Amino acid sequence: MAEFKEISPNASAGAKLNNWLNNRFPTAFDAYRVHMSEYYAPKNFNFWYFFGSLALLVLVIQIVTGIFLVMHYKPDAALAFSSVEYIMRDVPWGWLIRYMHSTGASAFFVVVYLHMFKSLIYGSYRKPRELVWIFGCTIFLMLMAEAFFGYLLPWGQMSYWGAQVIVNLFAAIPFVGPDLALLIRGDYVVSDATLNRFFSFHVIAIPLVLLGLVAAHLLSLHDVGSNNPDGVDIKGPNAPRDANGHPVDGIPFHPYYSVHDMVGVGVFLMAFSAIIFFAPELGGYFLEYNNFIPADQFKTPPHIAPVWYFTPFYSMLRATTDVMVDVLCVLTALAAIAAVVKGRLPTIGKGVVIAAAIIGILMLKTFDAKFWGVVLMGGAVIILFFLPWLDASPVRSIRYRPGWHKVLYGIFVVFFLVLGYLGIQPPSDVGTVIAQIGTVYYFGFFLLMPLWSRLGRFKPVPERITFAAH
Repeated sequence: MAEFKEISPNASAGAKLNNWLNNRFPTAFDAYRVHMSEYYAPKNFNFWYFFGSLALLVLVIQIVTGIFLVMHYKPDAALAFSSVEYIMRDVPWGWLIRYMHSTGASAFFVVVYLHMFKSLIYGSYRKPRELVWIFGCTIFLMLMAEAFFGYLLPWGQMSYWGAQVIVNLFAAIPFVGPDLALLIRGDYVVSDATLNRFFSFHVIAIPLVLLGLVAAHLLSLHDVGSNNPDGVDIKGPNAPRDANGHPVDGIPFHPYYSVHDMVGVGVFLMAFSAIIFFAPELGGYFLEYNNFIPADQFKTPPHIAPVWYFTPFYSMLRATTDVMVDVLCVLTALAAIAAVVKGRLPTIGKGVVIAAAIIGILMLKTFDAKFWGVVLMGGAVIILFFLPWLDASPVRSIRYRPGWHKVLYGIFVVFFLVLGYLGIQPPSDVGTVIAQIGTVYYFGFFLLMPLWSRLGRFKPVPERITFAAH
């Protein structure tokens, strides 16, 4: 048992209360010191570093608003839609809570996508932060699951048919697909059983996993230290330190960055509030018009599309046609030929490459395009986990990479946005071709990264971070 710290009887009431709590709950004060007041972060953070704290803010908003929605929501196929209408029309401030939750879902993906892009351009996934990145990608995967399970709950037309389409995709998996789809639905069609199990996952299971992953993400980040726009470690063995052993290029997270982040929070809340009060549906992107119509299993909407944050991956699914599979076969063959001709491989290595290419082509032709569409859609997320080992660049930050690297990143962003837009639109021949090009570029960007990321003339990285007071 730790000794109690004494305090002067003449101390203020606040100091006495602080000492009383510190004596009885020192673990909390130690955590505050380790992760806030004595956690030194690089002093050159820019606006890209707002999005991590904003993601945490939106998580809190979603949990709090979700608790109030559950008080009135009925997870019953016969009552779900009317209970949402009851929340919107009869529950005091219910419309505000519901719009905060629906807008919060989209806001969550906006800030998470921007947060991940920051990590991409500044190399925040590089050694020693691989585990931080893996935890972050797992959070992203859980967010997609959470959004998918919650998408069905309003029991509107788009919720019902969107869930029907997405669940049926799992049936395309060879051998186990039909049984897996049946397990997810809990019935042979999307029904009351599906609604109940989606509700339990959305409200209980996934949020608990998310909270654990967020804690692991933050703890692992603070163990290895934050990255910065220069990609220079401020806590490395050769980094300069002051007389107290603190990094010269770092400042305490609190009060400096806790106050700094309030600027981002203020701007975010203004935009968030403007959408809630003036355009909660945002032209049908945040809340689709068909979702204001009760689910009808006998009336299929003319165009079924998932909500916007899934559409880049949905475009990849739709873009995978028989022609696309043939193109992938050709690319696989060309890659194998290039590896054999240009690569400095022993005879055995060349044989392995040729055998792998033949097996890959046979697999591509064995299974249908729908199956490979599901593979590409899932692979587009899973490939992110391997990014720390795909990037072979000698520098972390994009600031010190060749200019044409920035062009590649820019094209990547453009194609990702285009894929997202095409996923919302009805299928078309031109759209399919563009989506196929975007899909090939997306996977080529990552799969060829071990090659292109090391090419070009790199700028010298400074020994200390560059910082200008502002």
